[in-house]
Amino acid sequence: MADADRPQLYLITPPDPDLSQFPDTLSRLLDSVEVACVRLHLATRDEDRIARAADALREVTHARDVALVVQDHVLLVERLGLDGVHLVEGTRSVRKVRKDLGADAIVGAFCGASRHDGMAAGESGADYVSFGPVAGELGDGSIAGHDLFEWWSDMIEVPVVAEGGLHGELIAALAPVTDFFGIGEEIWQAEDPLGKLQELMKNIA
Repeated sequence: MADADRPQLYLITPPDPDLSQFPDTLSRLLDSVEVACVRLHLATRDEDRIARAADALREVTHARDVALVVQDHVLLVERLGLDGVHLVEGTRSVRKVRKDLGADAIVGAFCGASRHDGMAAGESGADYVSFGPVAGELGDGSIAGHDLFEWWSDMIEVPVVAEGGLHGELIAALAPVTDFFGIGEEIWQAEDPLGKLQELMKNIA
C-alpha cells in the first residue's frame, strides 16, 4: 500500500437509488463509518437524473468532508460542483480529462485486471486506479487477483482500489495490499446496509 494505514472505504452508489430515501441512508452511513469517497454511478445516462442525484448527494457528502465523484460524466463535474470523475475506460482519456479539470480535481480510472492499463493511467495523471472484479469475471473471463494487488502495492505508488464482488474473506486477504475497498452492491442489496458494511469491515485487520 501507499502507506501503513488501514485501507479506506470508497462507496459506490446503487444504480437506481430512490432519491426520496437514499440521501438519508447515506447520511446515516457516513455518520457511522469513515468513508473517503463516494462514487455516483447510476445505470441511466440521463443527465437530468444524474444531476438531481448529484445535487442530493453533494449536500450529504460535502457536509461531512467526503469527496463525491461521478462515473464518466466529465462535463458534469464542474457544472455540479463535484470533486472529480471516475473513468471506466480509464487509460484512454485520463490525460485529457486531467488537463480539462485541472490539478485539484480527482481523476480515477478503472483498469479491469490489467497491469498495463493501470500503469498507463497512473502515468497519465490518475489519482487512483481501480482493479476488479476481485470475484466473478469480466466479460473476457479475467479477474483481478491477489497477485495483481500485491504486485501493485510493491511496485507502484499510485493508490489502488479493489472492487467488485467483495466479501469478508477477500477483504481480509486484500487488506494488506490495497489502499481502498470499493463497496456498493455488496451492501445496498442488504436489508441493513450499514450493518452489512460494518460486518464486512470487521475483516480489515
